[in-house]
Amino acid sequence: MSEFEVIGEIGAVELIARGLGIRDIARLNRQYGKGKWRKLKGYARIRLRTGRVRMAELHWYEAHGIGRREIKRKRYVE
Repeated sequence: MSEFEVIGEIGAVELIARGLGIRDIARLNRQYGKGKWRKLKGYARIRLRTGRVRMAELHWYEAHGIGRREIKRKRYVE
């Protein structure tokens, strides 16, 4: 099991960066394939390894046809 599991849907999604505005664009293209990459943030309930459920701000990369990759928990919101 990873550090956390997303429970339900991610809400209040906002665009942080897209295309060349993403610092890791070359690595993303190499690792997952070429695509129209976007870096997004949103809020969702997550279940930690301990079983505790918390609301958190999440950041991730996403591209059409490739999907959501590298979801990271940035901070807890409560």
